[in-house]
Amino acid sequence: MKLKLTTLFIISIALSKSMSGQNSSDVITYVNTYKDYAIDEMKRTGIPASIILAQGIHETEAGKSDLVKRSNNHFGIKCKDTWTGSVVYHDDDERGECFRSYNNPLDSYKDHSDFLRNSSRYNFLFRIGPLDYEAWAYGLKKAGYATNPKYPLILIQLIRDYNLQQYSLIAMGKLQPGDETLAKSSSRNGRELVDANKKTGPLRQYPQGEFLINNTRVVFSKKGTSLLAISNEYDIPLGRLVEFNDLKEEDVLIQDQLIYLQRKRKTGGNEFHIVQNGESLYDICQAEAIRYESILTLNRLSHGEEPATGEKIYLRVIAPSKPLLEAEKNKQTSPAWRQYPAATEKDTVAASSINTITHIVQTKETLYSISKKYGVEMEQIQKWNKLDSLNLKTGQEIIIYKN
Repeated sequence: MKLKLTTLFIISIALSKSMSGQNSSDVITYVNTYKDYAIDEMKRTGIPASIILAQGIHETEAGKSDLVKRSNNHFGIKCKDTWTGSVVYHDDDERGECFRSYNNPLDSYKDHSDFLRNSSRYNFLFRIGPLDYEAWAYGLKKAGYATNPKYPLILIQLIRDYNLQQYSLIAMGKLQPGDETLAKSSSRNGRELVDANKKTGPLRQYPQGEFLINNTRVVFSKKGTSLLAISNEYDIPLGRLVEFNDLKEEDVLIQDQLIYLQRKRKTGGNEFHIVQNGESLYDICQAEAIRYESILTLNRLSHGEEPATGEKIYLRVIAPSKPLLEAEKNKQTSPAWRQYPAATEKDTVAASSINTITHIVQTKETLYSISKKYGVEMEQIQKWNKLDSLNLKTGQEIIIYKN
């Protein structure tokens, strides 16, 4: 058991490093250097620019690997029997393996596209929508591009962390190059992106290891941590761990968060909780160690309803009245264009036929998946909600207009 736990811990650390361990400034430099190659290759072959860039970042360690410095090989493509060009030898799965060598990075990008496009085992990928990067990532692993079982998760996390989807949109003509959110260095995961739901107030600090909140055992875990590793370390069945924290069956955590090791309480340790900017009901449940169903009952709320910033949430007794909802607050304060899109836009409809839907962003949801769910264009959702980027936050409210 001890050996198993040690192995899982090592795997968890390795995955975390693979997903976010590259120096963020190096990643940003890489993206800004090679994004045009990825866009051009998507136009030429149909391979999503987001996938191309994510693979390049990962395979080259953001341009810093020994292989890429020696060979301009940005995608770790080995020689194979059909390769007649220059080669270098590099330790990978085995010692001294043969890798393709290129005169310049552009040749590597083109050969990577041709390698996928002309190989029968990758044919099925080109039947996947160009914006469905998650399916592409899992498809590459299924076709045998990489041996690492976490390869799809690594690509997906890179695309989300560095907003790489926007380069696919540019290649498709759905976003103008001047409208992209440029990658810039900052202290927060190497990104300087607009976050309309950034929480105000001081960040909470949690101790290392196990501690108590509301007399409930809990640990604070970093993004990229394996849930299975936590399950084994604390000898708790994975299913129970998922249940205790109202999670889906996830391999790794997609954000830093509290993970409870036992069922949360029916009432809180504090009497009230004041909703902070960008804070969802799920965030409050985790912060106060109170069950989601209990907080709904105590505050006369229904599933999916989110209280507005500044509202008082009752944690011990039933609230005298239901709190103001964020959706209701938005309707009270939103200008007319949010209620009814401008009639001059070609994609609007008569005001009398518009139904407004408030969608609460769930874990792992993307702007693309939401657009598919409601059958509307991503650009429309961005316009309706004044979104400055493609990034969404779990718990964020998105307004959808439907006929």
